[in-house]
Amino acid sequence: MRQHPDWFGNALADPASRLVPVWNSRSLVVGDSEPRAAFLELAAIPHERRGINDLILLGRVEGANYFAYELEGVDPPQLLAEARFEDLRVVASLLPPEEAGLLGYARALLSWRRRNRFCGSCGTPTFPAKGGHVLVCTNPACRHEQFPRLDPAIIVLISDGPRALLGRQASWPVGRYSTIAGFVEPGESLEDAVAREVLEETGVAVDAIEYHSSQPWPFPASLMLGFTAHAISHDINLRDQELEDARWFTRDDIIAGFPLLPPNQSISFRLIEHWFDAGSDRPLRDIHGATAWPPSR
Repeated sequence: MRQHPDWFGNALADPASRLVPVWNSRSLVVGDSEPRAAFLELAAIPHERRGINDLILLGRVEGANYFAYELEGVDPPQLLAEARFEDLRVVASLLPPEEAGLLGYARALLSWRRRNRFCGSCGTPTFPAKGGHVLVCTNPACRHEQFPRLDPAIIVLISDGPRALLGRQASWPVGRYSTIAGFVEPGESLEDAVAREVLEETGVAVDAIEYHSSQPWPFPASLMLGFTAHAISHDINLRDQELEDARWFTRDDIIAGFPLLPPNQSISFRLIEHWFDAGSDRPLRDIHGATAWPPSR
């Protein structure tokens, strides 16, 4: 449908269409203990901003069109009663999955557009096309097209059987540990990236690297690719100082409440759960309640 210019215009004319607002990289939500995504009618923004220069047509959900829309200003705008702008990393694990995905989609595409206002080949300003999903160079001699890009990152649960290797960053709450993660480098396979990142961050060598699952991480444009791996060495050496600490933990450690684990909708939790449940009579989700990541600093 993005190939047809009428798609955008028809969506603008549809009174059921809604805006997915983003301010200062934050998403609009309502509610506290069980937050929900908050959407706006098109009438909530000036008429001159209801066009392809300011909106990205994300698509249709249950018969309604959704546009991503970025708000500017030093202070958060007051748009809906009892609604507020929150860091999606804080609330994503508490939102319904479909809403979290839609907010992440809007945030990622607006960030991509903001970072690509000029052509990477010749430096000429770009113009949005195909519902806002392509940025075209306005130089007739260039006409280079830019598309949204993802940064692949691996995330891995390393174990030696009875123990799992987890690390923590200094910015996290005291006691929280998670799986090891890092970006894939050019010319590198995913399996090579797993082995390199684990060795760089913890000094531990691994083998038996197997894919597990994936998760979008639009902060600003990552895709987390989850793996499991077997440790063939055990001494920890924080080589690149990206982690504040890394330790081996048993299932009994986790049952006893240390370490604190990531949110149970995150891929890091799922990887830990996969290892934990393989050697426990009690599922990890019965032990670990829902939590959220801390606000970014």
